[in-house]
Parts: sequence; C-alpha cells; structure tokens
Amino acid sequence: MRIRLRIAYDGTEYSGFQCQVNGVAIQDVVNRALSDLFRIPVRTIGASRTDAGVHAEGNVAVFDIETRIHPSKIAFALNARLPEDIRITESEQVPDDWHPRYRNTVKTYEYRIMNRIHPDPLTRRTELHYYYKLNDEDMNRAAGMIVGEHDFASFCAAGSTSASTVRTIYDAHVRRNGDRVVFSVTGSGFLYNMVRILAGTLLEIGGGKYPPEHMEEVLRACDRAAAGPTAPAKGLVLMEIGYPDG
Repeated sequence: MRIRLRIAYDGTEYSGFQCQVNGVAIQDVVNRALSDLFRIPVRTIGASRTDAGVHAEGNVAVFDIETRIHPSKIAFALNARLPEDIRITESEQVPDDWHPRYRNTVKTYEYRIMNRIHPDPLTRRTELHYYYKLNDEDMNRAAGMIVGEHDFASFCAAGSTSASTVRTIYDAHVRRNGDRVVFSVTGSGFLYNMVRILAGTLLEIGGGKYPPEHMEEVLRACDRAAAGPTAPAKGLVLMEIGYPDG
C-alpha cells in the first residue's frame, strides 16, 4: 500500500529536502527512519525539493510498504526514530497510483522577518532579522500586484530547468504583527528561488528604495537583474501543499 506523510522540519542543519551526493538531506533521514522501522530498504518520493536551510510545516512524501501497522500510527513510530528537528505530523493511506508531484497542487509559502533593532534569539534560525524600519503597507500593495497569471522570469534564479516561467498566484499579501512581518504567497507552483527573490524585492520596496509600483516594472522586465536580491533561506517556510483533486 502507499502511505502519504506530512512532514515538518527545521531545515537549518540540512542540505535541503531531496537526497543528494553532498550533504545530509531531510529525505535521507526520513528514509533511514522508515528502513529502520520496517527492517527493509524504503525510499520516499517527495513533493517539494526545498533548498538548504529552508523550513517546512507541510511538505509531503509517499512510500510503498506492506505492513500491519495502521497507516495513522506510522507517524508515531517514525517520530520515535527521527531527530527533534524533523517530525511527521500526519500519515495516511492513499491510492497506489497517487503521486505527490504529478498532480494539481496549491502551495503556500511564508517568508518571515523580524523587523526591529535587535534580533530575537528564539527565532534566529527561522526568521530573517532586518534592522531598518519596513513599510509593511507598501510591501502589501506590491505583493498584491503579483496575483494572477504572469511571466515570473524576473524572479527565477539561474540554473532553473523549468520549461516555462509563467505561473499563477492565487493570493499574496504582507502582514505585520508587532515586530514580525510575514510575506505569504499561494500559487499553483513556483520557480527556482522565486519566493526568496520576491521577498528580496519586497524588502527593497519596504525599505524605501522603490515605490510599490516597482513590482509591476520588475514583472514586465522579465529579467532577473531587474528584481531584488535573493533573500536568505532561513526566513522561508513551506506551509502547505494542497491537492484540489484529492
């Protein structure tokens, strides 16, 4: 049977989600825990290849196994074998042909910023500390300009293998809660480093370097040089991957 896992993690110590030759990935650790639990080699198929240092509350992976353990109990058994910075928050059976990547998806990311003079030591691994005052209202106006179907070539890092740079964004907004500023974006899919480049561009707008309308100019340019810098990985969290078709 095929089991779907919902995975949360602090990505600080890892080289990303997907297994790779150099560095320990989240998927490596989960695969080892599964293999230890079932006493046979087990390999997962992941939904989103988050980069080194990026975090998640809701990444998704599947694996195939024959077991008498109830699917909902597998999460508990795995968590007993995983380090504290990786947790399975849900395990359930899905159809044998269910694939986490070859389906319609809706992904939500957050980019989190601590906006005050002194950083917060309790969130230093999961938020970007930004010293200068940010105008979150301008950032929110700019974020709203990316909603809809656009060519996001300006927000795609070199090395992308995507055939098209056109993506659809369903919602994008910036909110402030005290000293914390959060950029939230939901879309059908994202290009390589797209959310981090969007965050870097919003930081320039929030810091007063450009007006909110600059976001539209960057979109029209279809040129990576027109956008802001790639914001550091540690502020990015994959919040959820939704599957509208089940």
